[in-house]
Amino acid sequence: MAEEQGFVIRDRRASGGTEAPPVTASTAHTSTSVGTPQPESSQSVPVPPVTFSSFVISLGSSSLMLMGEQLDPQQPSMPVNLPQAKEIIDLLSVLEDKTKGNLTSDEQTVLRDMLYALRMKYVTLASPK
Repeated sequence: MAEEQGFVIRDRRASGGTEAPPVTASTAHTSTSVGTPQPESSQSVPVPPVTFSSFVISLGSSSLMLMGEQLDPQQPSMPVNLPQAKEIIDLLSVLEDKTKGNLTSDEQTVLRDMLYALRMKYVTLASPK
């Protein structure tokens, strides 16, 4: 059987600047999951479960970063990318429409407030000066 040509994945998250050994497409099926960091010690920080609210906050944070917000002062700021920020805002708007009547009051509040904040920031940045 011919050897498969694949791609290489390098996980650089939480590695302290050192690069993890590459995972190739031919060996990816033997690992637990591609891109999921494995705990390095028995004292790893527990990851909270993904909830609807945390998902909305994650998307909103990404949009804010694309609009020039620096959420972590230790990280360099990203260049402003308004079209991509608008795409995330539109995605959250679709999510709001499709989940209408199926959210708890807290989830609905998080989504509504996030959309309001993102839209106001986008309008401020997109309006001619």
